[in-house]
Amino acid sequence: MPHDYVTKILRARVYDAARETPLELAPKLSSKLGSEVWLKREDLQPVFSFKVRGAHNKLASLTADERAQGVIAASAGNHAQGVALAARKLGIRALIVMPETAPRIKVEAVERLGAEVLLAGESYDSARERAEVLATERGMILVSPFDDEHIIAGQGTVGMEIVRQQGDPFDAIFVEVGGGGLIAGISAYIKSLWPETRVIGVEPHDSPTLHAALAAGERVVLERVGIFADGVAVKQVGEEPFRVARECVDEVVLVSTDEICAAIRDIFEDTRAIAEPAGALAVAGLKRYVESEGVSGGRFAAIVSGANVNFDRLRHIAQRAELGENRERLLAVTIPEHPGSLLSFCEQIGDRSITEFNYRYVGGTNAHIFVGLEVSDSAADKRALVDGLEGNGYPVLDLTDNEMAKVHVRYMVGGHGPGELDEVLYRFNFPERPGALLLFLSRMGAKPWNITMFHYRNHGAAFGRVLIGLQVPSAERADFQSFLKEVGYECWEETDNPAYRMFLR
Repeated sequence: MPHDYVTKILRARVYDAARETPLELAPKLSSKLGSEVWLKREDLQPVFSFKVRGAHNKLASLTADERAQGVIAASAGNHAQGVALAARKLGIRALIVMPETAPRIKVEAVERLGAEVLLAGESYDSARERAEVLATERGMILVSPFDDEHIIAGQGTVGMEIVRQQGDPFDAIFVEVGGGGLIAGISAYIKSLWPETRVIGVEPHDSPTLHAALAAGERVVLERVGIFADGVAVKQVGEEPFRVARECVDEVVLVSTDEICAAIRDIFEDTRAIAEPAGALAVAGLKRYVESEGVSGGRFAAIVSGANVNFDRLRHIAQRAELGENRERLLAVTIPEHPGSLLSFCEQIGDRSITEFNYRYVGGTNAHIFVGLEVSDSAADKRALVDGLEGNGYPVLDLTDNEMAKVHVRYMVGGHGPGELDEVLYRFNFPERPGALLLFLSRMGAKPWNITMFHYRNHGAAFGRVLIGLQVPSAERADFQSFLKEVGYECWEETDNPAYRMFLR
């Protein structure tokens, strides 16, 4: 059966709109994994995604009468851009139905390509249902993003290029999976020419469409799917892609949001390009596979399938990448509520880099702090961190895998202080190096000023931005100013800041 697609792929009409993309060695990632890793750069397509291949092949196959009817498609964004570009190239009217949750960058790109856009529903599946109704009402040709032989053949040209560009078979090729069109085309071609090469699909934990179907032996409809990797947020794998995958796909790997974010950073470090979450899935799966299988010295390829990501999502991606590399632990630690307790806690941490620190005084005998700490990627170091704190009398709750804590609670630690605190508030630039906080606390030494609030987050810059509240009676303010000069950190008083007075004081 895979051989049936080889001819279709060889005859696919894609290059009037798409381009042959490079297959590039990723030296830093290769060194990290102890294997040879190659990236197929589909993010370099004119619409920054592989989807233009299948879309153009499908539209080019239409008869003159079908082209005159116009085309309609449902998409979260990348297929939409592919159809819009192909339609413009071929002079065909196009209507694209996109979910209301589609990234703005994708919606605007489709409109710039000249297609009409209609937003409908909160998911791809909702948009697809609306598109099917409109196709019937308006007599337009419905262009599936994945469940079509022409679409699959167009996407399969990615596999054709890999074979031509590399020559020698890979041990495995990793492919992201949504509806399944890309992995169906690539696997059909690869298994025909390199049957010994494993083709491995990669899906998010919260959108395991192909994984669930292969486990059940039939297509299943997921109750819900996550939308972080919006390009693969599909509730059911396509019928034709599943038929091909059952014969040609060796396995499917599932990855977390944090692992996807870490893969985006890996791609950036080797290419200086920023993949979208769905576009980095294959790299995340490759890393998961190498770690879980204990592989070294292998030769692998991963598809970087797209780069259509909203700029304002990068903050979240960067923040989660450290967790995806297992190099940061988020902990809730209970410490005594008295002067000097933060100094004792920092002495216990030692030279570990603090990535985040949240604390607000609320009275009582104990305080709860939300802290992020750098760890190595060894399980022993992670255990040693928690065991060391607990062994020295600090109760610890590990929140590293707590999604609510990572997305919400970390920003909600705080509140109004109790009563009159004689509190002053200062914003500091701490040198971004281990021990900067410890130095500050040590120089504060035996001073009677209690720290009442503390917030810090590592931003990867030369200086860490820190907000600190302290109890400093009016009679001791001059002494406190002398202390600030002695420490020498750049700082600004924010005691009269209206935001502080409204939300924290």
